[in-house]
Amino acid sequence: MFSGGPTNIGIDVSQDKLDIAVHETNEFFVVPYELAECNEMIDRIKRLNPERIIIEASGGVECFIVSLLAAADLPVMVVNPRQIRDFARATGKLAKTDRLDAFAQARFAAVVQPEVRPLKPKETQALEALLARRQQLVEINVAERQRFSQAQQQRRKEVARDIKVHLDWLKKRLAKCDAQLATAIRNSPVWREREQLLRSAPGVGRITALTLIAELPELGQLEHKQIAALCGLAPHANDSGRSHGRRATHGGRSRVRATLYMAVLTAIRNNEIIKGFYQRLLAAGKTKKVALTACMRKLLVILNAMVKSNSPWRAENTQEIS
Repeated sequence: MFSGGPTNIGIDVSQDKLDIAVHETNEFFVVPYELAECNEMIDRIKRLNPERIIIEASGGVECFIVSLLAAADLPVMVVNPRQIRDFARATGKLAKTDRLDAFAQARFAAVVQPEVRPLKPKETQALEALLARRQQLVEINVAERQRFSQAQQQRRKEVARDIKVHLDWLKKRLAKCDAQLATAIRNSPVWREREQLLRSAPGVGRITALTLIAELPELGQLEHKQIAALCGLAPHANDSGRSHGRRATHGGRSRVRATLYMAVLTAIRNNEIIKGFYQRLLAAGKTKKVALTACMRKLLVILNAMVKSNSPWRAENTQEIS
């Protein structure tokens, strides 16, 4: 029987409603996804003395309720949906409904007990959103350039002219987005100092530095293995008995990995530490993909050490970091 201690709560978020489950009491209730109802729900949750509140990432739909819960100083955590589904399957829960999802999240909180970390400040969230929008514009620009080239090859002049107008707009919008990013950095002495520190590493450009500031606030606060695992760059064992399977990396923060990948492509050309490490891996028979991933991890670990010690890049100080 429940003794009135801390509770673990799961909230399944959809466009028009919230499904809330409490692991310890087996309580379940639904509220409309509206401000007034959400505020009443928060008061009700406070009375339950929550230790953890788990919400699945839902493409941004969850941001409003997460912000309200964080503002109320409640221990809310946004979790990758795959973790919840894998946990549910492992415990034999194969069916999927909003109610079952909420209870799966609540049970995940109680059993796995993930560490509660404070959410990013509003300014960092705004920077993260701006970086995400810039990446979207870049991807659209690449796709439109491919379409423009195809239209020219097929001599579809009207289509090519229309795409050219869009490309011109995208160029201006990217320039405006870059200007907004520059302004955000100028307005924050802490970010400006962090950006300069990160960019002292050969291969780390402005977008890489900004992405790490926005997407990886834990940089410099965790140990090397922890920061690598957080970004999905720690290889996972695949062994059973005498069988030793191929190790692989997965999960973690995809945008951080993507920007580190681009940074490493530059670093293996003009960063002597990363370049030498990459060449040694290739000489040892590693594939280019494996070598690049290892270089991403090494660069991340070095940057983590730089931020932790607040020291700029020095080649002689990075040789022993792995």
